[in-house]
Amino acid sequence: LLLRYLKKIFYNSVAELRFIFFTAGLIQGFSSCSHKDTPDNALALIPQPQEMKVGTDHFKLTRRAAITLDTSNPQLIGIARYFNNKVAPATGFEIPVEKHGNIEFKLTDNTAFGAEGYRLQVKHGDIIITAHQPAGIFYGIQTLLQMLPPEIKNSQKQKGIDWTVPCADITDKPQFAWRGLMLDVSRHWFTKEEVKKYIDELAEYKMNVFHWHLTDDQGWRLEIKSLPRLTEVGAWRAPRVGQWWQRAPQQPGEETTYGGFYTQEDVKEVLAYAAERYVRVIPEIDVPGHSLAALVAYPDLACMKAPSAVGVGNKFYGEDENTLCVGKDATFEFMDKVLTEVAALFPDEYIHIGGDECFKGFWHKCPRCQARMKAENLKNENELQSYFIHRMESILKEKGKKLIGWDEIIDGGLAPDATVMSWRGMEGGIKSAKAGHHVIMTPTEHCYIDLWQGEPSVEPDTYSMCRLKDSYSFNPVPDSVPAEMILGGQGNLWAESVPTFRHAEYMTWPRGWALAEVLWTGPSKTDWDRFWPRVERHFVRADQAQINYARSMYNAIVTPYYTEDGVLEIKLDSEPGNLDIYYTFDNTDPDNFTPKYEAPLRIPKNATWLRIVTYRDNKPIGKVITLTIKELEKRADNTRHVVGNL
Repeated sequence: LLLRYLKKIFYNSVAELRFIFFTAGLIQGFSSCSHKDTPDNALALIPQPQEMKVGTDHFKLTRRAAITLDTSNPQLIGIARYFNNKVAPATGFEIPVEKHGNIEFKLTDNTAFGAEGYRLQVKHGDIIITAHQPAGIFYGIQTLLQMLPPEIKNSQKQKGIDWTVPCADITDKPQFAWRGLMLDVSRHWFTKEEVKKYIDELAEYKMNVFHWHLTDDQGWRLEIKSLPRLTEVGAWRAPRVGQWWQRAPQQPGEETTYGGFYTQEDVKEVLAYAAERYVRVIPEIDVPGHSLAALVAYPDLACMKAPSAVGVGNKFYGEDENTLCVGKDATFEFMDKVLTEVAALFPDEYIHIGGDECFKGFWHKCPRCQARMKAENLKNENELQSYFIHRMESILKEKGKKLIGWDEIIDGGLAPDATVMSWRGMEGGIKSAKAGHHVIMTPTEHCYIDLWQGEPSVEPDTYSMCRLKDSYSFNPVPDSVPAEMILGGQGNLWAESVPTFRHAEYMTWPRGWALAEVLWTGPSKTDWDRFWPRVERHFVRADQAQINYARSMYNAIVTPYYTEDGVLEIKLDSEPGNLDIYYTFDNTDPDNFTPKYEAPLRIPKNATWLRIVTYRDNKPIGKVITLTIKELEKRADNTRHVVGNL
């Protein structure tokens, strides 16, 4: 009877058919939810999808849910397992894989999705994720997880919560293929479990590259079985705290108890973990500079005299050797051994060889390096470094790998097939792209997430500024550069001032979220005023997951300057732009009963302190900032000096 009735009304309007089904209660969730275009913060997704319509109904995740997928595809099974590992701790139940489930992973022949694109359809009765490749299904899952209540990120069972997902139709794919974060594990040591946690966190925001900075002056972190002293000696140093570069050098006989390294079995475990999250792992062996730890382990690789101890954060540049001797054949034998094991261990097509900040003073004095220059008809030490990089590229090619280096590898002539990671601004990347080389943009002003992200006086110590808004304004493709030559970009977390993993998280988030959106959604679709409210929603999710992050965007921005008539004025602002700012000059703490900032301030006579705080909805939201008038004058002088030079 039902079939006969349906046939009779088949040619009626779709709206009438839906109405009949709904009122009769014959099926649940047959039709899609009604959709409407909504502001992009309605679901608070980061990165923002390319196309999104949100409905008025919802899908409820219950114990009766099941996942349907092609069980012959191990990657889809792995994604289902990943999804369960994310939701089961909070919901208290796992979602089985069954033949007829209401959550479907569907691969299609439609190549328009590309390798990582997907369509996510959330209806009242079912969820369908469609993609051309399993990576697209994985990224659809990341979007789905962000659509669940924030408590889903809690590792404890949450009682009394409805696990509902708003109905939506989302079509999405990334703008850039290379969306990465770099973690420096040399300056400070991070354990295997911490590295895995970092990979998991970046994957949740659809980033797909983990750049692992494994060697530097302060520690060699990768086991090379043919060169055991690299980790027996080079992975350890004397313990120190205090400001980087101001530490006392390691003393003779002092115990080297700080450090660690990853065995090759550790690396395989990390690689498998990353692969489950569709994250590429790019190892970096930083040479020929930044090699002090290697020289301590193998002194014969030095030009003159190798240092006696691994760096502890003390000054040494230009005084102690940290550069491999390019004049010795033993150096290239050493590098061949290292890269043979690295290439066998890491499956990605790229290996990063550094090439940055190479001090060439000892090469200039070294008779072997000078003989090499003469034999190879090299004009100067820049060309000697280029010679070294060319040979590294040849070694890697023999092992089926491609070379990446920091933009200093341009100096003296770029290796034929090298990919350039441009960090000293965009210029090196522009030059390389125009010369036909692929480029990954990582300019300091947008991508160095080891820098201050707010008012320095209330931030942990570092040396320069990169605010959340700076990261969000990043555009990896400059004008006049062929877009196809820019692979993408990444954030770089150098660890001189990052002694713990909690602080690594603090420095990474939310700037990492900003870079994730720029690189996935694309710079043309960024909108700061719509982004930062979504960041606030992700603060809640991070709290649930016990992930550390910075709230620096709420702190006042203090800009002192001199007027044309030489009077010091102080402009106050905030990144959200809509916060109330209160201040005092009388040495008392500011609150919403003290003067409110309305226009640039002039300093009262004999004032010694300016104190500032931000409020929203009559509640403090930023830190109290305390600055001496002398400090404000110094900052204004520095600004005037910079402007004058420009």
